[in-house]
Amino acid sequence: MERQVVIIGAGPGGLASAMLLALTGAKVTVLERQDRVGGRSAGFALDGYRFDSGPTFFLYPRILEEIFEACGRRLSDEVDLIRLDPLYRLVFEAGGELRVHGEMKALMAEIARLNPRDAQGLPRFLADNRAKMGLFRPILETDFSSPWALASLPMLKALGRLSPQRSVDRDLSRYFQDPRVRLAFSFQSKYLGMSPFRCPSLFTILSFLEHEHGVFHPRGGTEAVMEAMRRVAEDLGVTVRLNETVRHIRFQGRRAVGVRTEAGEYPADALVINADFARAMTTLVPDDLRRRWSDARIATKKFSCSTFMLYLGIEGRVEGLDHHTVYLAEDYARNLAEIENGREMPRRPSIYVQNACVSDPDLAPPGGSTLYILVPVGHQRGHIDWTAEAPRYRRLVLDRLSGFGLTDLERRIRVERVVTPADWDRQFAVHRGATFNLAHSLDQMLHLRPHNRFEDLDGVYLVGGGTHPGSGLPVIFEGARITSRLLASELGLPTPWRSETMGLSGLPKRAVAGGLA
Repeated sequence: MERQVVIIGAGPGGLASAMLLALTGAKVTVLERQDRVGGRSAGFALDGYRFDSGPTFFLYPRILEEIFEACGRRLSDEVDLIRLDPLYRLVFEAGGELRVHGEMKALMAEIARLNPRDAQGLPRFLADNRAKMGLFRPILETDFSSPWALASLPMLKALGRLSPQRSVDRDLSRYFQDPRVRLAFSFQSKYLGMSPFRCPSLFTILSFLEHEHGVFHPRGGTEAVMEAMRRVAEDLGVTVRLNETVRHIRFQGRRAVGVRTEAGEYPADALVINADFARAMTTLVPDDLRRRWSDARIATKKFSCSTFMLYLGIEGRVEGLDHHTVYLAEDYARNLAEIENGREMPRRPSIYVQNACVSDPDLAPPGGSTLYILVPVGHQRGHIDWTAEAPRYRRLVLDRLSGFGLTDLERRIRVERVVTPADWDRQFAVHRGATFNLAHSLDQMLHLRPHNRFEDLDGVYLVGGGTHPGSGLPVIFEGARITSRLLASELGLPTPWRSETMGLSGLPKRAVAGGLA
C-alpha cells in the first residue's frame, strides 16, 4: 500500500521535508493555512512593491543545494542567488561604522579603522571557528532523540572546543577587545532571538558562516526560494493545498492517524508538524496526550524575542543606504535587557534596515524602493497593548532613523504595513509572537528541545525552528533531513538522498573530509 504523509504547514521546513519525502514513494500532502507558501518566509505585495515577511539574510545555501540535487534539480537553475559584498554595513551609535566585506584583507582593513589591534584577531577567529564548525556539523546532523546521544563520539570530541559555558560575547573577547568589533561578530545571535551576552558560545559559528560562505540575496526575495521549493515538490507529486487550516488531529490512542480541515479528512500513516510548535501543541493536541510537553510545561519555557516591523514602499531611491544596514544602539546591553524584560518597548532600540532594491530593483515600481525595517522587541507577555502603542512606536522608529541620517523617509512613503508582536501572534499563529521560536539556551537545546520524532506521540514528527537543531533557514533545512530520515525509517521507506556518495545526513563525503572551506 502507498504510504500517506500529511505535512501541516508550508514553511521552509515543511517544503524541504515534502521534497525529500516525495523521493520515498509516499503520497505527500501539504496543508497550509495561508494563501501562499513560506510561512514566516513568505512574501507579499503592496501596490507593486514586494516584500519578504521574515528572513532576508540567505546564508549557507549548501544544505538546500544538496536537497535540490537529491531531487534531480540545481538550486542555481531555480533561483538566482546574488552574493553581496559588502555583506552588510554596521553603524554604531557609540561612534564609527563598519562595512563587513567577504574578503579577509578588506575586512581586516575595516576593523583596523575601529581598532588596529583587533584586526589581527580576525584570522585566528576564522581558523578557530572553521575547526569548531567541523566539530559541530555532526551534532547539527544528528537527531537527539535520547540523552545517550550526548555520549556519542562526535559530541565528546566537540565539548572541549564548543565551550558551552561561555557566552558568545565572552568567547569573542579572546579575539577582539573593542566592544564594537565584538558586536560586529555577535549581533547575529538575533537570528536566534537571543542576546550575545547569554547565547552559548558555539553560536559564534553564525558570523563565521557569513564570512566563510557569504551572504546572498535571492532575486525576487526569499519568497523566490520558497516558490522554487514548491515547484520542485509538486513536480515530484506532492499536493500543496493553500487556504486550508488544520482544525483537528485524529488520534487512535497516542497515534496520529489523520487530520481534519474545513475541506475534509486526510488519513495519514505519519504526520509532520511544521506549524509553530507551541501554538500547534496547545491548539491541536489534547493536553492529556502530552506528557513531557504539556500546556503547563510549555508555559515555563523560554521564548525568543519578537519584532516590530515596518514595510515601506518608498518613492525614489534611498541614496547611500546599503542592501543591509544595522544601526546598533549605544547602550546595547540596556537595549537587550529591555527586550528580555518585555515590560516596556525599547526606548533607544537597535534597528535593521534592508534596502533590497539596490541589488534587486524589480522589487519596486520603476524608480521606487522597498524598505524592510525590523526592531527587536520583547515577545507577548500582556504588558503592552500594541494596538494602542503601535502608532507611537512607529513614530519613535522613524525619528530614530532620521537621527541616523535617513531624514526624508516619511514624505516619500507610498505604501506601508506595520506588524507588531500581537500581529505575529494573531495573524501568523506564532506563540507569544516569539518570531524565532523557543530560545536556544543550554536547557533548551539538543535532546532538551522537542524531538524531531516527537516523543509525546506516535507517528508525529516535527520540523522547523521549534525542534532540533533550531531556527535559521540552513538549520531548519538540516532539520528537515533529520525528520525525513526518521519518518522514512519508521515506515520502512527508502531514503534515496542518502546514497553511497553521501556522508552524514546527505552531506557529500568530500565535504566531511575536507571541511567547509
